[in-house]
Amino acid sequence: MSFIKRILLFLLTNLAIVVMLSLIFSIFNIQPYLTPHGIEYRSLLIYAAVIGFTGSFISLLLSKTMAKWMTKVQVITQPKDTHEERLLHVVGSISQKLNIGMPEVGIYPSLEVNAFATGWNKNHALVAVSEGLLKEMDPDEIEGVLAHEMAHVANGDMVTMTLIQGVVNTFVIFAARVAAYAVQGALSRGDGDTGRAVGGISYFITAIIFEIIFSILASSIVFWFSRRREFAADLGGAQFVGKRKMIAGLRKLQQLTNRIDTSNKTLATMKITDRSRFARVFSSHPPLEVRIARLDAAAVS
Repeated sequence: MSFIKRILLFLLTNLAIVVMLSLIFSIFNIQPYLTPHGIEYRSLLIYAAVIGFTGSFISLLLSKTMAKWMTKVQVITQPKDTHEERLLHVVGSISQKLNIGMPEVGIYPSLEVNAFATGWNKNHALVAVSEGLLKEMDPDEIEGVLAHEMAHVANGDMVTMTLIQGVVNTFVIFAARVAAYAVQGALSRGDGDTGRAVGGISYFITAIIFEIIFSILASSIVFWFSRRREFAADLGGAQFVGKRKMIAGLRKLQQLTNRIDTSNKTLATMKITDRSRFARVFSSHPPLEVRIARLDAAAVS
C-alpha cells in the first residue's frame, strides 16, 4: 500500500528535475566549483545542496499532479455509488479526527489491489485506490487500507522523505562531479594543465552518467526509509480503525499478490511481491508476513 507508487513517482520526478537543473547550470556555465587549479570542494558542496534540495522540493510540489497523470486517477467530486460514498466517508472521518484538511479521494483504473497517498502537505493530499481493490476487498479491509494511507498523510511522510532525498541528492551530485573530474583529469594528463582540460560537454555528460548511477544506488536509502514508515503507518491505521481491520487488509493483500499489475514494467518493480534478499534492499515495502506479525504483536486494540 501507499508508498508503492508515490516513491517511484517521486524518485523519477526528482531525478528528471535534478538532471534538468544540472543541464541548465551547465549551459549557463554556472559551475563555480571548477577552477583552473581543480575543484573547490566547499563551493561544490554548496552547488550540490542548492540543486539537490531544489530538485527534491520541486518533486514534492509536483507529486500529486504527477500521480494523477501517471496513474490516471479520477478524483471523486460527486459519489456515483456506495463504494465511492464509503471512500469519502472513511477518509473524511479520519481527517476530522486528525483535524487536517480533507484529501482528494480518487480511483485509478487497474486490476491490481493497491492504494497510495501523496501530496505536498497533510492538508493538500491525495488518497487513491485501484478499481481492483474495490472489487476484491470487503468494507472492513478497504477501511484498513484507507486508514493506512491516512496514517502516511498524518505522519507527514512525504515531507520527511523530501528532506532525506535532498540530502541524498546533495551527496550524489557532489560524488558525481568529483568522479567526473577524476575521469576527465585522468584522460587529460598528457595535456599538461588538468584544470583547464576539465569542463565542457564531455565533463557534463560524464557527470550526468555518474549522477544517474549514484542515484540508483542511493535510492536504497529512500527505500529503507519507506520500509520503516510502512510499519508506522500500519500502527497508525490500527489506531484509526482498529487492529482487526488493518490486519484483515494486509492479509487480503497477501492473498492477492498474484493480482499485481505488471503491464507497466517500471511500476511493476515497485509492487508488493516476494523477492530475493538482495532485491528487498530496493523494495519500498517489508514482506507482508513481517508487517502482519509486527502489527499482531503491537499493543493496540
